[in-house]
Amino acid sequence: MQLVVARIGRAHGLRGEVGLDLRTDNPEERLAVGLTLATEPADVGPLTVTAARVHQGRWLVSFAEVTDRTAAEALRGVELVVEADASDEEDAWYPHELAGLRAELEDGTVVGEVTGLEHLPAHDALVVRETGGERTLVPFVRAIVPEVDVDGGRVVLTPPGGLLARDAGSVVVDRSDDAQGEG
Repeated sequence: MQLVVARIGRAHGLRGEVGLDLRTDNPEERLAVGLTLATEPADVGPLTVTAARVHQGRWLVSFAEVTDRTAAEALRGVELVVEADASDEEDAWYPHELAGLRAELEDGTVVGEVTGLEHLPAHDALVVRETGGERTLVPFVRAIVPEVDVDGGRVVLTPPGGLLARDAGSVVVDRSDDAQGEG
């Protein structure tokens, strides 16, 4: 299974350097000089790292195969990928380990299936296809996803009211304060 290490962003400078949107907790190891990384789409790569640095909080990388700004701009949106099996860290999972897991409530009620993971600015979100077919983003935080059981094939959700499409019609809004003071 392939794991996305980073998505290539805009070009930086004139010599082919690119900014990266990281998807790894270990960029020093994953982007080490001399490493050759596969790409998605595959026909763009592989790419060999010749330099990697942090500039103003952003990782910048140069590749042997990219020598000018035009070639660097052509890489925008390309994903750098590596082969990966299961995560060996506790409370850490690769997206491919989560995809296909049954999403259920604490009482065992099945609400859907995890179809992927989206990387949002504040935190990651599980992409859940609910039993009714709706696509729902569930914040991947312990308060809402208290249990991930890859071996058991499930994630347990404790969603706040209204998060899931199945609950959208049952959200109660108290408007009694709105009526006060009018007259």
